[in-house]
Amino acid sequence: MTEVVVALLMLVNGEIKEARIQPGYKECLAGARVAKRGLKINSNIKYSCIKSMAELEENIDGSKSIKKLILPK
Repeated sequence: MTEVVVALLMLVNGEIKEARIQPGYKECLAGARVAKRGLKINSNIKYSCIKSMAELEENIDGSKSIKKLILPK
């Protein structure tokens, strides 16, 4: 199934390593701030929030996770 989601991205050297669904943009920005606090100063890890189409999969517990992001070209 595909739908529009707000996702918190973890970028390592400019490449997406992890994407997590967030309830809204406000919560996503708060999560990115918390994650950035734990980083070393010269880290290659960045956190970003995006609103994008995503292919989702349902987990055993009924929650959804991102299987694949569908980014605009």
